[in-house]
Amino acid sequence: MSQFNPCITDDGSYTFFSEEFGQTFHSKYGAREESIYKYAIPTLLAQKASRGHLRILDICYGLGYNSAAALATIWRSHPDCTVEIIALELDRAVPISAIEHNLLGDWEEPIPQLLTRFVGAGIVETERLKAQLIFGDARQTIGQVIAREFTADAIFLDPFSPTACPQLWTLEFIDRVAKCCASDGIIATYSCASAVRTALVAAGLFVGDTSPVGRKSPGTVASFTSSQLAPLSQQELEHLQTRAAVPYRDLTLSDSMAKIIIRRELEQDDCGLETTSQWKKRWRK
Repeated sequence: MSQFNPCITDDGSYTFFSEEFGQTFHSKYGAREESIYKYAIPTLLAQKASRGHLRILDICYGLGYNSAAALATIWRSHPDCTVEIIALELDRAVPISAIEHNLLGDWEEPIPQLLTRFVGAGIVETERLKAQLIFGDARQTIGQVIAREFTADAIFLDPFSPTACPQLWTLEFIDRVAKCCASDGIIATYSCASAVRTALVAAGLFVGDTSPVGRKSPGTVASFTSSQLAPLSQQELEHLQTRAAVPYRDLTLSDSMAKIIIRRELEQDDCGLETTSQWKKRWRK
């Protein structure tokens, strides 16, 4: 049996705890609910399924909930829609452990069966689903996605938090993510960190909010088309002008977590921007 032990969340679904990153893979509110309301719904998959074919890039595949939620959302709306998925994951043990514990068993058939085959073989191809799971550091493996000119209708950006895993929230990495987004595609993430939103804007994207799920703060959606997004409030826009919005940088896409964090702290010290506490005081007046 795997090294990961399931932890129950408030909606009855399970997640894992990562010793390496010191965080659970999902919020306490619910792993299943998070995958639906942070990823599948905000990327408008149910509506776009009417096109008959959709492409998804699942960054940090993890336990597989986001891909499962996407397939369920698409096929409930349009059962004949064909789907292509490319999923990136660092640790092979995570999706394998999810299958061993049958954590995807609550999704309707044939989703558990398909994703079990997907994790076991790294690839699955049926009449409705063509998918590949690529293991390794996403900073490098995303190059394979770009080389294939794979442009996704929906991109799920789901690493551990920016403070725990800044490597996948940098200007340079998010610029590569944007290269994989279709002209009217949507990138969704649970994070509303200003440094993340700054990086998305720097990549040429518009950003908007998603509804909070189990906490006060919203998630973020980004697209080259602003009409698909709920715009940020004036308060949120002003937060993008504070020290918190100084982005993470990783010019070679190979730096350590510590080096990326230290570089950002030094840049924050010299930026001369308002602090988050000052911003909060202004908005409490």
